[in-house]
Amino acid sequence: MDFYQLAEMRQSTRKYDEGKTVEDGKLSRILECARLAPSACNGQPYLITVCRGDKAKAVAKETTGMGMNKFAVQAPVLIVLSEAEYVKTAALGAKVKGNDYRSLDIGIVCAHIALAAAEEGLGSCILGWFDDKAIRKLIGVDSPVRLVITIGYPAEGDMHREKKRKSMDALVRFAE
Repeated sequence: MDFYQLAEMRQSTRKYDEGKTVEDGKLSRILECARLAPSACNGQPYLITVCRGDKAKAVAKETTGMGMNKFAVQAPVLIVLSEAEYVKTAALGAKVKGNDYRSLDIGIVCAHIALAAAEEGLGSCILGWFDDKAIRKLIGVDSPVRLVITIGYPAEGDMHREKKRKSMDALVRFAE
């Protein structure tokens, strides 16, 4: 599969096959893609926490407040992306330019994880709705949680939905 096909195929999975676990080899390849993701000054200012089993269920529960993300408890793997320290050069650049490079880097590694999961035949959904303090306590980190990604095999009927996106004209402009 080429990259265009992968981007076209990848979607947010909201129903997982609870009878299937994610194989260690697939998870290792996803994490290697995350490790290779670019970041400001190659600093990788994030921590990737992989949750499985009871820990995954507990973290998933903390993403379901106010009726959101009910499907998360079906996913066998949850990956929590939390902040880590900047390297000195990225910290200086962020201060001088007033740009939050850490958040950008977390978005980049998140995209790598989601696309790598799709390449492995797995579904994923990137969650921004969660109880930060509760998840920090569950996984034993002090720094803010920024994103949670559910990963697993899509259930029958939750595969290959039509994508609804803005048109190219509404989204892209050229300046010459």
